[in-house]
Amino acid sequence: MSESTVLDKRTEKLLDDGDHERFAHYVNKTEMTKSAVTGNPVRALCGKKWVPNRNPENFPVCPECKKIYEELKAAGR
Repeated sequence: MSESTVLDKRTEKLLDDGDHERFAHYVNKTEMTKSAVTGNPVRALCGKKWVPNRNPENFPVCPECKKIYEELKAAGR
């Protein structure tokens, strides 16, 4: 995992519709830090937007985030 992306160590208060609230998501590390300080929402690799507030260890990793992350990693980004 790159320094700029971290598996969200908190999950979400739902802002988007859909099943996204049932997963832990990949989020830019800088944005995650800003969210922890400001309480502003973050956007995951899959596009999910939410305010993190739950322990993601209770949820599986978002398959869409994981796929996007692996593609970025393979491309050397």
